[in-house]
Amino acid sequence: MSLTPHQEDLGVLRFITAGSVDDGKSTLIGRLLYDSKSVLTDQLSAIARAKHKRTAGEDIDFSLLTDGLEAEREQGITIDVAYRYFTTARRKFIIADTPGHEQYTRNMVTGASTAHAAIILVDATRVTEVDGRTELLAQTKRHSAIVKLLGLQHVIVAINKMDLIDYSETAFDAIRAAYLDLAQRLGLEDVRFVPVSALKGDNIVYASERMPWYQDEPLLDVLESLPVTQSGGELRFPVQLVARQDGAHADDFRGYMGRVESGSLRVGQTLRVLPAGRTASVAEIVGPRGLLEEAFAGQCVTIRLTEDVDVSRGDTFVAAASTLEPSRKLAADVCWFDEDALAPQRKYLLKQATSTVYVKVGSVDTVLDVSTLSHGTEKSTLAMNDIGRVQLSLQKPVAADTYDANPATGAFVLIDEATHHTVAAGMIRSLAA
Repeated sequence: MSLTPHQEDLGVLRFITAGSVDDGKSTLIGRLLYDSKSVLTDQLSAIARAKHKRTAGEDIDFSLLTDGLEAEREQGITIDVAYRYFTTARRKFIIADTPGHEQYTRNMVTGASTAHAAIILVDATRVTEVDGRTELLAQTKRHSAIVKLLGLQHVIVAINKMDLIDYSETAFDAIRAAYLDLAQRLGLEDVRFVPVSALKGDNIVYASERMPWYQDEPLLDVLESLPVTQSGGELRFPVQLVARQDGAHADDFRGYMGRVESGSLRVGQTLRVLPAGRTASVAEIVGPRGLLEEAFAGQCVTIRLTEDVDVSRGDTFVAAASTLEPSRKLAADVCWFDEDALAPQRKYLLKQATSTVYVKVGSVDTVLDVSTLSHGTEKSTLAMNDIGRVQLSLQKPVAADTYDANPATGAFVLIDEATHHTVAAGMIRSLAA
């Protein structure tokens, strides 16, 4: 049965919830799942009997639908990223409920790295007045800055706990104006505002009768209608694994396994292998269900070449006509995760796509002050949760793009080779040979 125009299938939307501690992220997601009829009866029974339930009487503690760790339920905070899936008549959703506490900012970055949109929650009761203007919490600013760095396509500001301020339109307008100022300074473009009460269900799935002054759509309708821009671009096929059979056999097989990160490839196409620069043609494309004539972005395939060339894990196939050249110097925006501060001139491991190389941090150019949103130049290192622009020198070249051009090949993580801790996540802004 085909969908009506109102029920047009808009595909999958991946979104995160972000904000400060106790803004109500988990409660909002729980209410969204409950009101959209996406919660099973046995799940409701389980959370009704939960020992860490924080609501009175028969009221449901919706946060327990996403806060699954025992430590989360004991402390009443989100620690890890909780992924939830639900479907409406119009589209499928993948939700990442991310932590609000500053200590777990790295988990928020993880959840946001694959999202199309972000719901930034603002607790209407915790916004303050400073010198006659509305002041947002520092963590709200930090998460908004990360959303900008990661290039998410849409931002929905859910101004929560409207029930605790008597559904005040004046308070909503003041918070909206404060966030619009923040969005302008950060460069956020598509920003939408919804006044909600996650606990009471106002403007989550159904329009609230208690806020007749709000004439726009409730949250779920906004999520259902968000357009998602599909990534196109040039071919990028990082090699995950070289598949071999016994070389003594006459039908010796040598295939290169990986995922097409962008663009497409087809049988007979001439490819260039980076960083070496050798060329070869595609003899065969093998998918999970057999041979293919063509493979597209997002598909995991094995390709076989007509010529024998030296290809290893970490190499990248691009189109023969591509102008991409390997780079050994990068300028990148980095979010520092580790409790130990960045040590300039110290070597780390950089993992970008499927390649892992040694890297040295040459300098810290600027560090973002989340209170003022200024980029200071006086700091020479990055502490935990700092966001800064750094210069990196690689031991050997990699095939990379800027993050804006291709997030799949423009993102990386830094690893401490001694502890094997992931110490930072970064987005490449410029490259040099």
